[in-house]
Formats: sequence, structure tokens, C-alpha cells
Amino acid sequence: MHFFQSCPICGRSLRIRVTLLGKKVFCRHCGGGFPARDGESPAGPTALDASLSRARAEPSLEERIDHLLARASLVLARSTTESPWQPDESGPED
Repeated sequence: MHFFQSCPICGRSLRIRVTLLGKKVFCRHCGGGFPARDGESPAGPTALDASLSRARAEPSLEERIDHLLARASLVLARSTTESPWQPDESGPED
């Protein structure tokens, strides 16, 4: 059984197994980690307390942008340091 939750970093909708509720999960798209929470069941004593704690736990738009830009920089740096495919230097076969 699964439920859907938006990634607090990139905003994409993720399908998460119910067995992972309350545990830290990672977004397949941006790699951001966050606790798995079903939006229908409050995480605290009341729904208001749960929404307030969720609002404090979620990063601001600027923080999300900074995180995504830093992640993109890492991916770019890795792609330039890994040795790409090199052609055979013996030349074309005749």
C-alpha cells in the first residue's frame, strides 16, 4: 500500500510505501531527504499543530533554490571529472 507526498525540496509528487511512514526518505528526482508523512493523518496532537510543525520543517523557496543549485553544481562537477568515452586512437579501420 502506498500514499503520495510532495518532496519539500523540488515539489514533485512521490509514491511512498506506508511502511516508511515516519522514516526519512529520499526524493528520486533531487535527492532531498525528508520524513515520510501522510497528509491525511496529522503528525501531532491536533491537525493545526501538525500543519504548524510541517510549515516550520519545510524549507523556504530560497533555501530550496539554493539546494537545487548546489546539487546541480555537484552533478556538473562530477560529469566533468569523470572520464567520458574516448575514441580509439588507432584511427578508422580500412
